[in-house]
Amino acid sequence: MAKTKPGRRTLDSYTVKHISKTIRRESSPIHLILFMIYLSGDCVLMRPSDSSKPSYVARVEKIEADSRGANVRVHVRWYYRPEESIGGRRQFHGSKEVFLSDHFDIQSADTIEGKCMVHSFKSYTKLDAVGNDDFFCRFEYNSSTGAFNPDRVAVYCKCEMPYNPDDLMVQCEGCSDWFHPNCIDMTAEEAKRLDHFYCHNCSSEDQKKLHNSHVLLDMPMPRWIQNAVVGDTFDVCEDVSLCTGPNEHRGSDEKKICERM
Repeated sequence: MAKTKPGRRTLDSYTVKHISKTIRRESSPIHLILFMIYLSGDCVLMRPSDSSKPSYVARVEKIEADSRGANVRVHVRWYYRPEESIGGRRQFHGSKEVFLSDHFDIQSADTIEGKCMVHSFKSYTKLDAVGNDDFFCRFEYNSSTGAFNPDRVAVYCKCEMPYNPDDLMVQCEGCSDWFHPNCIDMTAEEAKRLDHFYCHNCSSEDQKKLHNSHVLLDMPMPRWIQNAVVGDTFDVCEDVSLCTGPNEHRGSDEKKICERM
């Protein structure tokens, strides 16, 4: 009879045993941490071959074991850090930003260091506190071409850069755009103390409106209005193009009573 080799089976979940890295002194007890990973897109930190590098971030796609439930391997989809991409890290990339790549791999479950959470960009910006195991993703990354999806994002401030959640920004109450303090000649401490903020463009518009209102207020009243007394009536022009002067009225027979005190 021909020999057969049992096939590998897919696991619904897998409990990882991990020894805590945090050992304060030699007499401290070793902490054994148990955590479970599932197939529903759980994200994990994986040990790099170079100990000087940060842990790799990956999304679990599948977990397999041999017929005895041993030799567990995980199918993962890698997240790339900005510095690992072809274009490298740029100013708007956050310190906890990762890109979901098209790079799939199979790794031993023993290389898993712990679970992590990769948030959507919107969810990440709403976190009250960011932990060591929190990351965010707003781009998918093609590892062979260096292309990103989406390839366009909204830009802000005078520098026209995408939003970096690590950077403080202030919002203009006029146009609702966001600005970096250093782009508007302001320190972060000064920005934090602001109760209201209007950008240069909105401030200029307000000054124009204020100037125009002053011009209107400073215009002298026509003599025929200045000399009017309470109870006098005068014609009202409804079409400036038909009027030739204050005593000429061709648009309406309506009379207005002077109520100026």
